[in-house]
Amino acid sequence: MSEHRNLGAMRWPELAARAPTLAIPLGATEQHGPHLPLRTDTAIAEELCIRLARRVPEVVVAPAVPYGASGEHAEFPGTLSIGHEALRLLLVELVRSADHFAGVVLVNGHGGNLPTAHRAAALLRSEGRRVLVWSPDAPADDSHAGGTETSAMLHLHPDEVAADAAAAGNTAPLPKLMDRLRAGGVRPVSPNGVLGDPTTADATDGDAILHRWTGSLARAVARWRRESSPPGPDIAG
Repeated sequence: MSEHRNLGAMRWPELAARAPTLAIPLGATEQHGPHLPLRTDTAIAEELCIRLARRVPEVVVAPAVPYGASGEHAEFPGTLSIGHEALRLLLVELVRSADHFAGVVLVNGHGGNLPTAHRAAALLRSEGRRVLVWSPDAPADDSHAGGTETSAMLHLHPDEVAADAAAAGNTAPLPKLMDRLRAGGVRPVSPNGVLGDPTTADATDGDAILHRWTGSLARAVARWRRESSPPGPDIAG
C-alpha cells in the first residue's frame, strides 16, 4: 500500500497540517459460496478505496471494517455478523471521531450493510458532518458470489478462489427473491449460498469490473466534494 496514503501506517504529525478525505472500506465476514473466501466483500471494498486514493488527490484510506450486518448468511459456517444496530452505532461513532478529516466516504462492499449505512449517514449529516455512502453495482441476477464478485477476486486474490468448487446458485433476479431472503435468509433460497453463476468468471473481466467501479466511485466522490464544499468568500464589490 505504498502508492497511496494508508492511515494505519501514518503518524499523527503527518495529518496535523492537513485535512484530507477519509475513505473507510466497509465489508463483511460471511459465506460467499463454496469457492470464495469469507473476506470477499472486505477485500473488494479495500481495493476500491486504494484505487480511489491513487486516482483522487487528498484521500487517505482507513483500516477496513471487516464485520457488518450479515444475518441472512447466518446458517453458513464462518459467517460473523454484528447486526444492524451495532453496525449503525459503530459507523456513527467512527465518523464522529473523524472530525479532523474534511469528510468521510464509506465504501461499502456488502449489500446488507447499505440501509444501515444510509441511516447512520443521515444522522451524521444532520449533525453537520460530511459523509458519502457508496456501493458498487451488480446485475440483479448476479448479486452474491456469482460471476461479478468471482471475477473481481480472480483478479485480486486468485490464490483464494477455489475455481473447481464454483457452481451456479439461484439466478433469479434479486427483487424476486427479496421477500424470501428477508423471511428465511439465503440458505432456503440457495443451498450453496450463491446468487448468480460464477462458472464463467474471468480475471480479465474482474480487472474491467474493478476499473469501472473505481471510475464510478471517483466521479461520485468528486461530485460530492464539489457539492458539499463550503462556498468561497464573497469578493464581489
